[in-house]
Amino acid sequence: MPSVVLITGVSRHLGGVFARLLCEQESIERIIGVDVVAPPHPVGRTEFVRADIRSPMIGKVIASAAVDTVVHMSVIATPLHAGGRATQKEINVIGSMQLLAACQKAPSVQHLVVKSTAGVYGSSNRDPALFQEDMAAKKLPSTGFGKDSVEVEGYVRGLARRRPDIGITMIRFANVIGPRVRTAMTDYFSLPVIPMPLGFDARLQFIHEDDVGAAMVAATMEAPAGIVNVAGDGIITMTQAVALAGRPVLAVPPGTRGPLNFALRRSGLIDFSPDQLDLFVYGRGLDTHAMRALLRFEPQYTTREAFEDFVAAGIRPLDRAADLTYAAGARVEQILQRAERLLPGSKDPASIGRSS
Repeated sequence: MPSVVLITGVSRHLGGVFARLLCEQESIERIIGVDVVAPPHPVGRTEFVRADIRSPMIGKVIASAAVDTVVHMSVIATPLHAGGRATQKEINVIGSMQLLAACQKAPSVQHLVVKSTAGVYGSSNRDPALFQEDMAAKKLPSTGFGKDSVEVEGYVRGLARRRPDIGITMIRFANVIGPRVRTAMTDYFSLPVIPMPLGFDARLQFIHEDDVGAAMVAATMEAPAGIVNVAGDGIITMTQAVALAGRPVLAVPPGTRGPLNFALRRSGLIDFSPDQLDLFVYGRGLDTHAMRALLRFEPQYTTREAFEDFVAAGIRPLDRAADLTYAAGARVEQILQRAERLLPGSKDPASIGRSS
């Protein structure tokens, strides 16, 4: 059972939801949350430490608190939320490398839980009906969040080889949706007009935002389970999703994903990678037997119910205020780290603004 848990990405919505749920586990003695900006939401009894996982100083946080369980929730799915693709990749890839290096050096760490994505399976016309955890992508993601997640999972496997005593649980979530979370999917179905590939009706699977937090708690409290798919039961087609959203449709040829992605990015409304747009052409399905057998987790919402809950709350305008705050914090930490490298005597960036 975990005793001291460290959570990355605690200032983002899903990280905060997970932190609050984990605080209900009375057997856990201490919970530490780290991020580049202070949480804008309650995090229960979680102790907040302002720290950037891209900095080697994250190792000092883990070592000083004798952390035994690390929960990595700081892989960002949308570049607009992080301040651009370059910053997104730095946080996702460089940040994960530093965090895993810190875990490798810390003898106290016994369990690593990673929030990953079903996007590592890619999406193509050669895919199976349902991806099982031991299956590989028929077409690997080449850009964006999916590519970052493939790299992160590779680093996690490397850690498992170097430190076989650390138990690994890696959760590959279906696309997250809900009334309060901001994801690529909520942005897409909030567009004034929804582009839909002409001649295709992809199968989609979703996981409700509330179920993400509950699944991460199960992964943290249960024994290490390896790689586990997590998704709501059933599927929903693109046609059904668009009808439920009540938005007009713009039919686009599937071969125009590049220009479409460029136009959406230039509009400032949404930033999908071409690989994410492939999902709307070919769809994707997940086998979830391991979710029940290993995590003993049962989602509260089916795929359709999760989407209906998102729609019932009212599709929101695309508010960038929270994104700008987080992106500014990430940028400041990046500048401080560069200053530290140039001026070795300057103040430790991981300690600036630290609070609890």
